[in-house]
Amino acid sequence: MYQLGVDEAGRGPAIGPLVVCALGMPSTDVEILMRIGAKDSKSLSKKKRVFLAEQIFLQAKKRKWDVGLITCSASRIDFEREITNLNKLEVELFKEAIVATKAEKYNGEIYLDACDTDEKRFRDRVSSSLGSSWSQWSIKSQHKMDLENILVGAASILAKVHRDKEIEKIGQLLGLEIGSGYPSDQKTRVAIKNLVKGEYPNKYLRWSWVTTENIWLKENRKPIPKRGQVEENSKQSSISDW
Repeated sequence: MYQLGVDEAGRGPAIGPLVVCALGMPSTDVEILMRIGAKDSKSLSKKKRVFLAEQIFLQAKKRKWDVGLITCSASRIDFEREITNLNKLEVELFKEAIVATKAEKYNGEIYLDACDTDEKRFRDRVSSSLGSSWSQWSIKSQHKMDLENILVGAASILAKVHRDKEIEKIGQLLGLEIGSGYPSDQKTRVAIKNLVKGEYPNKYLRWSWVTTENIWLKENRKPIPKRGQVEENSKQSSISDW
């Protein structure tokens, strides 16, 4: 039997992408994850996560496991939140990660770390989004699945390490110490304050986050613009230039 585990990293931060990873392998290979010590990424140090991610990718290449890694930018998050909500966006991202594994040729089980207060609703939405080519797969959705299922735990490691790398890149590009990206992080709040100094908030910020909105309002004394409207105005301006 083939199994897929799917998890995300970066749902809550005000800076940077949201990353979803799907990891697939034959059920007989799951014990390899146990041997290398894979578990929920939140219980591991950064150094340990990086080491385990390297080991997982090494085994994935060696044993031809399937990996689907989706990086959802801050701008996409903002655009989607203007027309829907974060839970529905995550359904789409989970679907994209699963499809990216190209494992539909197998039959098996998919384990999801539910990103909705209603586990069943999340499962049903992902199943519906996947469509008929994945209809033979059994899908199980549960809160904190990364604690219960080692395959989901391994996927969470890959997602978290990838997001951390993206945050490091952003910090280097901007010449700022970003911190974790979470609103509760003082380094992040200082970074946001620097990133709202301009005509528009910086592209790496999630404009639709309350923390970003509040800091923008305090610094600029006007409501934060809608990202979709700014993009539309930019397109119209480009067309008129012709």
